Amino acid sequence: MRTQARVAGRHVLAVQDTTSLRENSDGRSLKSHPVIAVDAETGSVLGLVHASFFANEGGKRNARKERGFALKASRRWLDGAEAAAGLREAGALCVTVVADRESDIYEMFALKPAPVELLIRAAQDRALEEGGRLFAHLASQPVTGQISLDLPAAPGRAARTIEIALRFCRARIKRPGNRNSDCDLPESVAVNLIEAREINPPEGEEGALWRLITSHEVESFEDARYLTGLYRRRWQIEELFRTLKTRGFDIERVTIAEGPFEKLAAAALVAAVSVLQLVQERDGRAKRPLEDVFHADERQALEAASKSLEGKTERQKNPHPKGSLAYAAWVCARLGGWTGYYGNPGPIVMLRGLHQFRAIQHGWTLAQNV
Repeated sequence: MRTQARVAGRHVLAVQDTTSLRENSDGRSLKSHPVIAVDAETGSVLGLVHASFFANEGGKRNARKERGFALKASRRWLDGAEAAAGLREAGALCVTVVADRESDIYEMFALKPAPVELLIRAAQDRALEEGGRLFAHLASQPVTGQISLDLPAAPGRAARTIEIALRFCRARIKRPGNRNSDCDLPESVAVNLIEAREINPPEGEEGALWRLITSHEVESFEDARYLTGLYRRRWQIEELFRTLKTRGFDIERVTIAEGPFEKLAAAALVAAVSVLQLVQERDGRAKRPLEDVFHADERQALEAASKSLEGKTERQKNPHPKGSLAYAAWVCARLGGWTGYYGNPGPIVMLRGLHQFRAIQHGWTLAQNV
């Protein structure tokens, strides 16, 4: 509900993905599947839209083809898209569901909720109604233009600036032959395809390649460029998972029993979104309001805490306007141990500071009621 209050008049990306929270030796795992709202223009995380938690039982992989779609774990992707449709009702101008390759299932395109658009990275080399396969058909299209992108570092890969060639086309993907008849699926679905392929990658390096399937219209190079940029904002959910795990709450190391663990994981997910919002807005670039993370009645305590943390020089003062999320992020960073001089405060520092502020706010509230 708080997220819905922030989306009016915006193009919102509903970014969804799955992460494992606990792995047992018997093959059982507990997974979380959140959907977060991201401002398409600024990349700011607006809040949590939806989340599901489910257990994966070991040894059931071979039986998955016999189960109907409603009983499959892959149903979570369509559930996320259906939850995102509520953002349109809350006043969002457009809602684009963004997801990685695991979400490339036929039902996502065939049963897409009408209020949302899809932007999904292709995993399946699908058969096309007009003949041939998706990957080859897309690669055969003419290059419509090139763009430069900054590719972040990854394990075994240094950060680098890359040149990307863009292609696009329209096609109809065919219904896979192994689908059960538990839901009425059309024989084919019309989609638009985009290929973003790195030109001349460094020797020994695998070139970047994104094949995207979208329900958005793609009629020009500018459309393809814009949608490729939107897909890259999917990275925000990876940052959320890092905050929930090793770079913040370290949820994977919690050893309590499963039932309480699920409740703790749900609460930690909500808090991790807040920590990520604080980290994102530490420089005040998106000019997000305080209320993204805090209640309006917490402002007085934040301002008192800021005053106590400021020094005599300009460098030691909170540089952000009161009432902004950046102002609160500065307070939390300082409470978390950041000196204000070196580096940028990350999730661990921000989480520590948020804990400190919650204790301050509790004491502040008690003092007001004495």
